[in-house]
Amino acid sequence: FKASARHALGAKTSKPLINVFNQMPGNETEKKTTLDQALRGVLGDQMQKGSCDDYLSLIYLSIDAVTEGICSATTPFLLLGDVLDCLPLDQCDRIFSFVEENVSTWKSNSFYSAGKNYLLRMCNDLLRRLSKSQNTVFCGRIQLFLARLFPLSEKSGLNLQSQFNLDNITVFNKNEQESTLGQKHTEEKEDGMEVEEGEMGEDDAPAPCSIPIDYNLYRKFWTLQDYFRNPVQCYDKFSWMTFLKFSDETLAVFKSYKLDDMQASKRKLEELRASSGEHVYFAKFLTSEKLMDLQLSDSNFRRHILLQYLILFQYLKGQVKFKSSSCILNDDQTTWIEETTKLVYQVSTLS
Repeated sequence: FKASARHALGAKTSKPLINVFNQMPGNETEKKTTLDQALRGVLGDQMQKGSCDDYLSLIYLSIDAVTEGICSATTPFLLLGDVLDCLPLDQCDRIFSFVEENVSTWKSNSFYSAGKNYLLRMCNDLLRRLSKSQNTVFCGRIQLFLARLFPLSEKSGLNLQSQFNLDNITVFNKNEQESTLGQKHTEEKEDGMEVEEGEMGEDDAPAPCSIPIDYNLYRKFWTLQDYFRNPVQCYDKFSWMTFLKFSDETLAVFKSYKLDDMQASKRKLEELRASSGEHVYFAKFLTSEKLMDLQLSDSNFRRHILLQYLILFQYLKGQVKFKSSSCILNDDQTTWIEETTKLVYQVSTLS
Protein backbone atom coordinates (compact mmCIF):
# COMPACT_ATOMS: atom_id res chain seq x y z
CA PHE A 1 0.00 0.00 0.00
CA LYS A 2 2.87 2.43 0.78
CA ALA A 3 4.37 1.92 -2.67
CA SER A 4 0.96 2.39 -4.25
CA ALA A 5 0.38 5.54 -2.22
CA ARG A 6 3.67 7.02 -3.44
CA HIS A 7 2.73 6.08 -7.01
CA ALA A 8 -0.68 7.71 -6.55
CA LEU A 9 0.94 10.89 -5.21
CA GLY A 10 3.21 11.08 -8.24
CA ALA A 11 0.34 10.47 -10.66
CA LYS A 12 -2.01 12.74 -8.65
CA THR A 13 -4.80 10.17 -8.81
CA SER A 14 -6.18 7.56 -6.44
CA LYS A 15 -6.55 4.88 -9.15
CA PRO A 16 -3.35 2.97 -8.16
CA LEU A 17 -4.70 2.68 -4.62
CA ILE A 18 -8.10 1.52 -5.84
CA ASN A 19 -6.51 -1.18 -8.03
CA VAL A 20 -4.34 -2.53 -5.21
CA PHE A 21 -7.25 -2.40 -2.76
CA ASN A 22 -9.48 -4.44 -5.09
CA GLN A 23 -6.75 -7.02 -5.80
CA MET A 24 -5.63 -7.53 -2.21
CA PRO A 25 -7.18 -10.51 -0.35
CA GLY A 26 -9.00 -10.06 2.93
CA ASN A 27 -12.19 -8.42 4.10
CA GLU A 28 -12.89 -4.74 3.49
CA THR A 29 -12.38 -3.61 7.10
CA GLU A 30 -8.92 -5.17 7.29
CA LYS A 31 -7.89 -3.64 3.97
CA LYS A 32 -9.11 -0.19 5.06
CA THR A 33 -7.13 -0.44 8.29
CA THR A 34 -4.02 -1.47 6.36
CA LEU A 35 -4.37 1.47 3.97
CA ASP A 36 -4.93 3.86 6.87
CA GLN A 37 -1.65 2.77 8.43
CA ALA A 38 0.14 2.92 5.07
CA LEU A 39 -0.92 6.54 4.51
CA ARG A 40 0.29 7.53 7.98
CA GLY A 41 3.54 5.72 7.25
CA VAL A 42 4.01 7.71 4.04
CA LEU A 43 3.38 10.90 6.00
CA GLY A 44 6.01 9.85 8.52
CA ASP A 45 8.53 9.49 5.69
CA GLN A 46 7.52 12.89 4.27
CA MET A 47 7.99 14.65 7.61
CA GLN A 48 11.73 14.03 7.41
CA LYS A 49 12.29 15.96 4.19
CA GLY A 50 8.91 16.94 2.76
CA SER A 51 7.17 20.29 2.33
CA CYS A 52 3.69 21.63 3.04
CA ASP A 53 2.71 20.86 -0.57
CA ASP A 54 3.71 17.22 -0.07
CA TYR A 55 1.63 16.93 3.11
CA LEU A 56 -1.40 18.54 1.48
CA SER A 57 -1.11 16.25 -1.56
CA LEU A 58 -1.23 13.22 0.73
CA ILE A 59 -4.24 14.60 2.62
CA TYR A 60 -6.02 15.27 -0.68
CA LEU A 61 -5.27 11.65 -1.65
CA SER A 62 -6.76 10.39 1.61
CA ILE A 63 -9.92 12.45 0.99
CA ASP A 64 -10.27 10.84 -2.45
CA ALA A 65 -9.70 7.43 -0.88
CA VAL A 66 -12.51 8.04 1.62
CA THR A 67 -14.81 9.12 -1.22
CA GLU A 68 -13.95 5.93 -3.10
CA GLY A 69 -14.72 3.84 -0.03
CA ILE A 70 -11.25 2.34 0.40
CA CYS A 71 -10.13 4.34 3.43
CA SER A 72 -11.56 5.13 6.87
CA ALA A 73 -13.31 8.52 7.15
CA THR A 74 -11.13 9.47 10.12
CA THR A 75 -7.82 9.13 8.23
CA PRO A 76 -7.66 12.66 6.70
CA PHE A 77 -8.19 14.13 10.16
CA LEU A 78 -5.52 11.92 11.72
CA LEU A 79 -3.10 13.03 9.01
CA LEU A 80 -3.98 16.69 9.59
CA GLY A 81 -3.45 16.26 13.33
CA ASP A 82 -0.07 14.59 12.80
CA VAL A 83 1.07 17.38 10.46
CA LEU A 84 -0.01 20.23 12.73
CA ASP A 85 1.59 18.59 15.77
CA CYS A 86 4.96 18.43 14.02
CA LEU A 87 5.13 21.78 12.23
CA PRO A 88 6.12 25.23 13.55
CA LEU A 89 3.34 27.81 13.79
CA ASP A 90 4.25 29.69 10.60
CA GLN A 91 3.75 26.49 8.55
CA CYS A 92 0.64 25.57 10.55
CA ASP A 93 -0.89 28.75 9.14
CA ARG A 94 -0.50 27.35 5.61
CA ILE A 95 -2.02 23.99 6.57
CA PHE A 96 -4.90 25.65 8.35
CA SER A 97 -5.69 27.67 5.22
CA PHE A 98 -6.29 24.30 3.54
CA VAL A 99 -8.59 23.30 6.42
CA GLU A 100 -10.57 26.55 6.02
CA GLU A 101 -10.91 26.19 2.26
CA ASN A 102 -12.35 22.68 2.60
CA VAL A 103 -14.99 23.41 5.25
CA SER A 104 -17.72 22.27 2.81
CA THR A 105 -15.94 18.90 2.53
CA TRP A 106 -15.76 18.48 6.31
CA LYS A 107 -19.49 19.28 6.59
CA SER A 108 -20.49 16.66 4.00
CA ASN A 109 -22.16 13.41 5.09
CA SER A 110 -19.02 11.36 4.39
CA PHE A 111 -16.84 13.30 6.84
CA TYR A 112 -18.82 15.31 9.39
CA SER A 113 -19.78 12.63 11.92
CA ALA A 114 -16.38 10.97 11.77
CA GLY A 115 -14.28 14.12 11.82
CA LYS A 116 -16.01 16.85 13.82
CA ASN A 117 -14.45 15.85 17.15
CA TYR A 118 -11.01 15.51 15.56
CA LEU A 119 -11.32 19.00 14.05
CA LEU A 120 -12.48 20.48 17.35
CA ARG A 121 -9.58 18.88 19.22
CA MET A 122 -7.13 19.99 16.50
CA CYS A 123 -8.37 23.61 16.71
CA ASN A 124 -8.19 23.65 20.50
CA ASP A 125 -4.64 22.27 20.40
CA LEU A 126 -3.68 25.05 18.00
CA LEU A 127 -5.28 27.71 20.18
CA ARG A 128 -3.28 26.47 23.17
CA ARG A 129 -0.05 26.89 21.18
CA LEU A 130 -0.91 30.37 19.90
CA SER A 131 -0.39 33.61 21.78
CA LYS A 132 -3.59 35.64 22.23
CA SER A 133 -1.60 38.87 21.93
CA GLN A 134 0.90 37.91 19.20
CA ASN A 135 -1.27 35.63 17.04
CA THR A 136 -4.57 37.49 17.24
CA VAL A 137 -5.55 37.01 13.59
CA PHE A 138 -4.77 33.28 13.56
CA CYS A 139 -6.81 32.75 16.74
CA GLY A 140 -9.71 34.62 15.17
CA ARG A 141 -9.54 32.52 12.01
CA ILE A 142 -9.76 29.34 14.09
CA GLN A 143 -12.81 30.62 15.95
CA LEU A 144 -14.50 31.64 12.69
CA PHE A 145 -13.78 28.23 11.19
CA LEU A 146 -15.42 26.50 14.16
CA ALA A 147 -18.43 28.81 13.82
CA ARG A 148 -18.76 27.79 10.16
CA LEU A 149 -18.23 24.10 10.87
CA PHE A 150 -20.66 23.58 13.74
CA PRO A 151 -24.35 24.52 13.85
CA LEU A 152 -25.53 27.15 16.35
CA SER A 153 -27.11 24.39 18.45
CA GLU A 154 -23.80 22.56 18.95
CA LYS A 155 -23.34 22.20 22.72
CA SER A 156 -19.56 22.60 22.58
CA GLY A 157 -20.07 26.21 21.44
CA LEU A 158 -22.82 27.14 23.88
CA ASN A 159 -22.55 28.76 27.30
CA LEU A 160 -25.21 26.52 28.83
CA GLN A 161 -24.68 27.67 32.42
CA SER A 162 -24.53 31.40 31.60
CA GLN A 163 -21.03 31.80 32.99
CA PHE A 164 -19.23 35.09 32.39
CA ASN A 165 -15.55 35.64 31.73
CA LEU A 166 -14.82 37.61 34.88
CA ASP A 167 -11.10 37.59 34.11
CA ASN A 168 -11.78 39.89 31.15
CA ILE A 169 -10.83 43.06 32.99
CA THR A 170 -10.36 46.36 31.14
CA VAL A 171 -7.47 48.26 32.69
CA PHE A 172 -7.58 52.06 32.72
CA ASN A 173 -6.33 54.94 34.83
CA LYS A 174 -8.34 55.09 38.06
CA ASN A 175 -6.17 57.69 39.74
CA GLU A 176 -7.47 61.19 39.00
CA GLN A 177 -4.26 62.73 40.35
CA GLU A 178 -2.31 61.10 37.52
CA SER A 179 -4.79 62.11 34.84
CA THR A 180 -3.75 64.40 32.02
CA LEU A 181 -7.24 65.03 30.68
CA GLY A 182 -8.45 67.57 33.20
CA GLN A 183 -5.08 69.31 33.36
CA LYS A 184 -4.81 69.57 29.62
CA HIS A 185 -8.19 71.25 29.15
CA THR A 186 -7.62 73.61 32.09
CA GLU A 187 -4.22 74.77 30.81
CA GLU A 188 -5.51 75.40 27.32
CA LYS A 189 -8.41 77.41 28.66
CA GLU A 190 -6.35 79.51 31.06
CA ASP A 191 -3.25 80.10 28.95
CA GLY A 192 -5.08 80.69 25.66
CA MET A 193 -1.90 79.86 23.79
CA GLU A 194 -1.79 80.53 20.06
CA VAL A 195 -1.93 77.56 17.73
CA GLU A 196 1.37 76.97 16.02
CA GLU A 197 1.75 75.81 12.46
CA GLY A 198 1.06 72.08 12.11
CA GLU A 199 -0.98 71.88 15.32
CA MET A 200 -4.71 71.22 15.46
CA GLY A 201 -6.74 74.37 15.49
CA GLU A 202 -10.37 74.91 16.44
CA ASP A 203 -11.53 74.40 12.88
CA ASP A 204 -9.79 71.00 12.72
CA ALA A 205 -10.95 69.70 16.09
CA PRO A 206 -13.98 67.44 16.49
CA ALA A 207 -17.33 69.18 16.71
CA PRO A 208 -18.11 70.73 20.12
CA CYS A 209 -19.72 68.35 22.57
CA SER A 210 -22.12 69.45 25.31
CA ILE A 211 -20.29 67.17 27.75
CA PRO A 212 -16.60 67.98 28.33
CA ILE A 213 -14.08 65.25 27.48
CA ASP A 214 -12.40 65.23 30.87
CA TYR A 215 -11.25 62.63 33.36
CA ASN A 216 -14.74 62.30 34.80
CA LEU A 217 -16.15 61.17 31.44
CA TYR A 218 -13.10 58.97 30.82
CA ARG A 219 -13.64 57.16 34.14
CA LYS A 220 -17.37 56.68 33.60
CA PHE A 221 -16.93 55.48 30.04
CA TRP A 222 -14.42 52.74 30.86
CA THR A 223 -16.20 51.73 34.06
CA LEU A 224 -19.08 50.53 31.88
CA GLN A 225 -16.88 47.64 30.70
CA ASP A 226 -17.25 46.08 34.13
CA TYR A 227 -21.02 45.88 33.61
CA PHE A 228 -20.62 44.43 30.14
CA ARG A 229 -18.37 41.63 31.41
CA ASN A 230 -20.66 40.86 34.37
CA PRO A 231 -24.29 41.84 33.63
CA VAL A 232 -25.67 40.24 36.81
CA GLN A 233 -24.65 43.29 38.84
CA CYS A 234 -27.23 45.33 36.93
CA TYR A 235 -29.90 43.62 39.04
CA ASP A 236 -28.44 45.31 42.15
CA LYS A 237 -30.23 48.60 42.83
CA PHE A 238 -27.13 50.70 43.55
CA SER A 239 -25.13 49.21 40.68
CA TRP A 240 -28.05 49.76 38.32
CA MET A 241 -28.29 53.45 39.17
CA THR A 242 -24.55 53.83 38.49
CA PHE A 243 -24.86 51.97 35.20
CA LEU A 244 -27.88 54.05 34.16
CA LYS A 245 -26.14 57.35 34.93
CA PHE A 246 -22.89 56.43 33.17
CA SER A 247 -24.77 55.05 30.16
CA ASP A 248 -26.94 58.12 29.70
CA GLU A 249 -23.86 60.32 29.72
CA THR A 250 -21.91 58.09 27.34
CA LEU A 251 -24.73 57.78 24.82
CA ALA A 252 -25.30 61.54 24.97
CA VAL A 253 -21.67 62.03 23.97
CA PHE A 254 -22.04 59.54 21.13
CA LYS A 255 -25.11 61.36 19.90
CA SER A 256 -23.52 64.81 19.87
CA TYR A 257 -19.91 64.02 18.96
CA LYS A 258 -18.84 64.39 15.33
CA LEU A 259 -17.66 61.26 13.50
CA ASP A 260 -14.60 61.03 11.30
CA ASP A 261 -15.07 61.02 7.54
CA MET A 262 -16.01 57.40 6.80
CA GLN A 263 -14.78 57.46 3.22
CA ALA A 264 -11.40 58.85 4.29
CA SER A 265 -11.08 56.14 6.94
CA LYS A 266 -11.85 53.41 4.41
CA ARG A 267 -9.28 54.82 1.99
CA LYS A 268 -6.61 54.85 4.71
CA LEU A 269 -7.42 51.23 5.61
CA GLU A 270 -7.23 50.11 1.99
CA GLU A 271 -3.91 51.93 1.52
CA LEU A 272 -2.52 50.25 4.64
CA ARG A 273 -3.58 46.82 3.42
CA ALA A 274 -2.10 47.44 -0.03
CA SER A 275 1.23 48.65 1.34
CA SER A 276 1.76 46.00 4.01
CA GLY A 277 0.04 43.05 2.33
CA GLU A 278 -0.78 41.72 5.79
CA HIS A 279 -3.89 41.40 7.91
CA VAL A 280 -5.06 44.60 9.58
CA TYR A 281 -6.58 44.13 12.99
CA PHE A 282 -7.28 46.16 16.11
CA ALA A 283 -6.54 45.40 19.73
CA LYS A 284 -9.47 44.83 22.07
CA PHE A 285 -9.40 48.29 23.66
CA LEU A 286 -6.74 50.98 24.06
CA THR A 287 -7.62 52.94 27.19
CA SER A 288 -5.05 55.72 27.03
CA GLU A 289 -6.51 59.10 27.96
CA LYS A 290 -4.76 60.63 24.96
CA LEU A 291 -6.95 58.56 22.62
CA MET A 292 -10.31 59.52 24.11
CA ASP A 293 -11.13 62.26 21.59
CA LEU A 294 -10.15 60.06 18.66
CA GLN A 295 -12.11 57.05 19.93
CA LEU A 296 -15.33 59.01 20.38
CA SER A 297 -15.16 60.11 16.75
CA ASP A 298 -14.23 56.65 15.43
CA SER A 299 -17.25 54.84 13.96
CA ASN A 300 -15.70 51.35 14.32
CA PHE A 301 -14.90 51.90 17.97
CA ARG A 302 -18.39 53.27 18.60
CA ARG A 303 -20.02 50.20 17.04
CA HIS A 304 -18.10 47.93 19.43
CA ILE A 305 -19.55 49.76 22.43
CA LEU A 306 -23.09 49.92 21.02
CA LEU A 307 -23.05 46.21 20.25
CA GLN A 308 -22.06 45.51 23.85
CA TYR A 309 -25.14 47.42 24.98
CA LEU A 310 -27.43 45.31 22.77
CA ILE A 311 -25.90 42.06 24.05
CA LEU A 312 -26.27 43.22 27.65
CA PHE A 313 -29.91 44.22 27.14
CA GLN A 314 -30.66 40.87 25.50
CA TYR A 315 -29.33 39.06 28.55
CA LEU A 316 -31.16 41.27 31.05
CA LYS A 317 -34.51 40.79 29.31
CA GLY A 318 -34.05 37.17 28.28
CA GLN A 319 -35.30 34.02 29.99
CA VAL A 320 -32.06 32.35 31.05
CA LYS A 321 -32.24 28.96 32.76
CA PHE A 322 -29.49 29.59 35.31
CA LYS A 323 -30.58 33.08 36.38
CA SER A 324 -31.31 33.55 40.05
CA SER A 325 -34.94 34.14 41.02
CA SER A 326 -33.91 37.59 42.26
CA CYS A 327 -32.67 38.63 38.81
CA ILE A 328 -35.86 40.36 37.71
CA LEU A 329 -36.25 43.78 36.11
CA ASN A 330 -38.80 46.24 37.48
CA ASP A 331 -41.04 48.32 35.24
CA ASP A 332 -38.75 51.36 35.29
CA GLN A 333 -35.75 49.27 34.27
CA THR A 334 -37.68 47.59 31.46
CA THR A 335 -38.87 50.96 30.16
CA TRP A 336 -35.36 52.42 30.28
CA ILE A 337 -33.92 49.42 28.41
CA GLU A 338 -36.56 49.68 25.68
CA GLU A 339 -35.97 53.41 25.23
CA THR A 340 -32.20 53.05 25.34
CA THR A 341 -32.29 50.20 22.80
CA LYS A 342 -34.02 52.55 20.37
CA LEU A 343 -31.38 55.20 21.13
CA VAL A 344 -28.56 52.71 20.51
CA TYR A 345 -29.98 51.87 17.09
CA GLN A 346 -30.44 55.56 16.36
CA VAL A 347 -26.86 56.38 17.31
CA SER A 348 -25.56 53.38 15.33
CA THR A 349 -27.08 54.80 12.13
CA LEU A 350 -24.90 57.87 12.65
CA SER A 351 -21.90 55.55 12.58
